[in-house]
Amino acid sequence: MAGEGVEIRVVKIHKPEDVNFILGQSHFIKTVEDIAEVVVGAVPGAKFGLAFSEASGDCLIRIDGNDEDLIALARDNAKVIGAGHSFILFLRDCYPVNVLNAIKNLQEVCTVYCATANPAEIVIAESHQGRGILGVIDGQKPRGVEGPEGVRWRTGLLRKLGYKRG
Repeated sequence: MAGEGVEIRVVKIHKPEDVNFILGQSHFIKTVEDIAEVVVGAVPGAKFGLAFSEASGDCLIRIDGNDEDLIALARDNAKVIGAGHSFILFLRDCYPVNVLNAIKNLQEVCTVYCATANPAEIVIAESHQGRGILGVIDGQKPRGVEGPEGVRWRTGLLRKLGYKRG
């Protein structure tokens, strides 16, 4: 039947190198305010921009945040992704680890696809009805296996960042 095919495409997330983002799927317009409250409550002084794509009604991209550049970044990337009920949150002066569990625990959040500062591509499926996110290509593929020097570097980094003691 005509109109029943699916087109697969990959869209690139555009962002500055020093910005992290979280990409997910939710089911309710309340997502916008709830995610904004999580960020503000978790890390005072964090800068963020958020966009949520409605999947019914007016089908608008709803935005929030406290940094105009990050809000514009979220809005523009949400337009390119174009998947209903998806949200994208850009963070500066804050890491995803600071807010991720609180976001995952929001009643309306269904899925978190990624939380990263890496270059990323989003795998999108498009049908006659709309678009959906199939997955994320986050960074590059592995080049080897960690050895003792890599373990020392990793554990040292976590202590330097304050995530581990000792």
